[in-house]
Amino acid sequence: MSHTLIKNALIINRGKRQYADLHIKDSRIEKIAPSITLHYRYEEMNGENMWLLPGIIDDQVHFREPGLTHKADIASESKAAIAGGVTTFMEMPNTQPPALTQSLLQDKYDIAARTAYSNYSFFMGASNENYDEVMRTTPEDVCGIKIFMGSSTGNMLVDNTSVLERLFANIPMLIATHCEDEATIRNNMEWYKATYGDAITPDMHPLIRSEEGCYKSSSLAVELARKYKTRLHVLHISTAKELELFGNSIPLSDKRITAEVCVHHLYFSADDYDTLGNQIKCNPAIKAAGNKEALFNALMDDRLDIIATDHAPHTWDEKSKPYLQAPSGLPLVQHSLNIMLDFERQGKITLEKIAEKMSHAPAQCFGIQDRGYLDEGMFADIVLIDPTQKYTIDKSNLLYKCGWSPLEGKTFEGKVSATFVNGYKVYDALLNTFVQGKGQRLFFNHSKK
Repeated sequence: MSHTLIKNALIINRGKRQYADLHIKDSRIEKIAPSITLHYRYEEMNGENMWLLPGIIDDQVHFREPGLTHKADIASESKAAIAGGVTTFMEMPNTQPPALTQSLLQDKYDIAARTAYSNYSFFMGASNENYDEVMRTTPEDVCGIKIFMGSSTGNMLVDNTSVLERLFANIPMLIATHCEDEATIRNNMEWYKATYGDAITPDMHPLIRSEEGCYKSSSLAVELARKYKTRLHVLHISTAKELELFGNSIPLSDKRITAEVCVHHLYFSADDYDTLGNQIKCNPAIKAAGNKEALFNALMDDRLDIIATDHAPHTWDEKSKPYLQAPSGLPLVQHSLNIMLDFERQGKITLEKIAEKMSHAPAQCFGIQDRGYLDEGMFADIVLIDPTQKYTIDKSNLLYKCGWSPLEGKTFEGKVSATFVNGYKVYDALLNTFVQGKGQRLFFNHSKK
């Protein structure tokens, strides 16, 4: 039996903050109180002048394993995740081969059980042809079904209307959608190719993968979800126009349709293509600055429910190709908390709201059992932050296998000091130590239709 006592930290949880001690017994939080004294052997950590938040739950990452491990793998990217305070990830199915059968889905769980540094879950992928396999998915231990309603990395586009109707009508668990209308994007691309040939540049990306394409697809997903009372989660909203599809008049616990915003759509704008080019090429595209401000407002008033990363690494050589050959996606999972703490420094968001949108809401949205909060009895997934430490991102401290970040050269104030997963200190910044294999597979209480 192991015991850890974190003393005198500022604990952020459930919209409140308090200076208190936190006692971890084995894998769970045993007690939180103004002062705790233990009368047996334990490890003590000084939390004075530190912030203690629930571990981040990132509901959308691409860790590239199997099949694309020259870019990333579950071990390398979950190691980067815990260094950034992310204690739990949910990974997408567009690997090679894609997770379109129960056997291939299980292969990914088996890899994570051996190599992950954090807790994990994997989405089952849907296609135009695998309905029976999708329906065999167990809601208790799989985070959801992923439907690409627009093509992205990999060949998993679901564009058959009758298949979409059948999936939305019958899947008894959360459906997560990538929403971009394929016909709109194709038509835009044909026009730009006819006009510019091979000289298309990254700044044209948000015009090709346009606001119209996003809205047309997102509105279809919402329409289908309302028709069939589906539990729908729309991923990476990127435009102001899409926000009219989502409400904030009811609490998250009662929502059947939820939405996510990613840190790069809050942090970057189309103005950044001039300096970063393909580094910030992603799907859906980072768009004009007005969208960024609208997204932040919607996050704060709860039309947008979750903050995630859509972490999607590619090699530098791949991203250095001309626009038409360069893949979409950027690495972010190590630095999402840094980005949000920077917004906190600017007075745009509070620590309580960060904990809500990065930990509490993902746990509630997906029905994750016993995680996402610093409550007695919950699993001890915890991030300890030194708010005074300045941190400049450069290649020497990047843990992504791809070895680059669009944030290189940026200095942030506030750094993860330690990360706990299931009660184990899996990351210690001072000692630069990492512990592998302490993560667990997630379990869920999916709301029924």
